[in-house]
Amino acid sequence: MATATLPKARKNLGIEGKKAEWMAEMTGKSMDRWVELAKWTAKRVPPGAAILDVATGPGYLCIELAKLGDYAVSGLDLSHTLVEISKEKAAKDGVSVDFRQGDVCNMPFADNSFDFVHCRGAFKNFGDPLGALREMHRVLKPGCEGVIKDLNRHAPRKALNQTIDTWGLPLPNRLLTKLLFQFRVRNSAYSKEQFESMLVQVKFSRFEIQQNGIDIDVLMWK
Repeated sequence: MATATLPKARKNLGIEGKKAEWMAEMTGKSMDRWVELAKWTAKRVPPGAAILDVATGPGYLCIELAKLGDYAVSGLDLSHTLVEISKEKAAKDGVSVDFRQGDVCNMPFADNSFDFVHCRGAFKNFGDPLGALREMHRVLKPGCEGVIKDLNRHAPRKALNQTIDTWGLPLPNRLLTKLLFQFRVRNSAYSKEQFESMLVQVKFSRFEIQQNGIDIDVLMWK
């Protein structure tokens, strides 16, 4: 398999303050997405499973998962602001989630801690994607699954714009978001070939890569 070109590793940077608060507000406008993702995740894990959401942001997925069953749910994010927002939201909703501040490339969890590890929409932002994959592998229990859901680098422009139209954003924000995704976010995303190139360097027992519209789903088993 040919090695696909990857960006040079860089320091991971979290978003803080007003920018983090804005992100939490915008991503919270489409709660149906998080509810459906929580249901999808719950179908893949046994009762009482230990679940980790990497780069959890405002913690919406973790909170919805905690509402669904007796899971041991953890959320990790680099941003102090977002971790505090997550804790406040979990307390308000009356659910127990272990939210922690930390770097995906140096997670504050022991080896073989989780039955399921998930990362939604953030992998393209990691400064060291290989390091992130190795850490996801490390904290997974043997035989268990990790999932990355992110934007496909080759997402068609028309389909991307149509998806953004469903997010319920005000017109100015919607137009700005479309420009941001077309000229910045998509260029930071990874292709199937790039994921394959990275995954063969990490010791997962097997993996599958699925391209679904504008999304790419990476399924990995330890």
